[in-house]
Amino acid sequence: MFTTTAVQPPSSLHLSAMPSLQSTQVLASTRASFLSPLLGLGFHYTKLKTIAPYRTQKFAVRAARTESNGVPLGFRAPDFQLPEPLTGKIWGLQEFEPYPALLVMFICNHCPFVIHLKKDIVKLSNYYMKKGLAVVAISSNSVVTHPQDGPEFIAEEAKVYGYPFPYLYDESQDVARDFRAVCTPEFFLFKKVGRRPFELVYHGQFDDSRPSNNVPITGRDLSMAIDSVLSGQPVTSAQKPSVGCSIKWHPDLKQ
Repeated sequence: MFTTTAVQPPSSLHLSAMPSLQSTQVLASTRASFLSPLLGLGFHYTKLKTIAPYRTQKFAVRAARTESNGVPLGFRAPDFQLPEPLTGKIWGLQEFEPYPALLVMFICNHCPFVIHLKKDIVKLSNYYMKKGLAVVAISSNSVVTHPQDGPEFIAEEAKVYGYPFPYLYDESQDVARDFRAVCTPEFFLFKKVGRRPFELVYHGQFDDSRPSNNVPITGRDLSMAIDSVLSGQPVTSAQKPSVGCSIKWHPDLKQ
């Protein structure tokens, strides 16, 4: 089974919004020094008021949690035709027909839940692709609301992290709708027997680790499902949903 070590990013970002008390006192002193010579030139100033200190405020940036659900096991993989921004190649489901199993991942660049697992997704993919697993990643986020998930950044992400799988761009969001995907990351593991279509056997989490729960990243849940498929064994139907950021739908489209 695939194993790895945990890298725990911070769960929130704290920003100091206002200057300190010391800086406001210096400001008051500077203003008094500046005004002193002006008072002797006929400028009337009664009293320099003490500048009240600003309160330091902290802002916490947190990601909304969405769970994968609603896709039954046995669901057939929908066809798609999507571009890979890094190479310009168009990929379709038929590209993976020779493989006994296919892992489809809905991910993106900005989501903390994806960032938390990113390096370990690469490790898991490298490990199982050598054993015959086909892997593809898709980003369906709207660039209207999240331009950092646009195609040029998808290409850069794939290059920087050395993605061994094609990372595709679903501009219309039709493919996400066809797969019934709702969050990032979301994992769909399909198996193929003979000429039959790819059928869903696992739609669950990577493992129990989350950006702020201090649980080590192991890839246990997903790797156990992949091991079962590649060895011809049934995959357990007891599957925990993946948890992540909601897919960012185009503002003019309703879900």
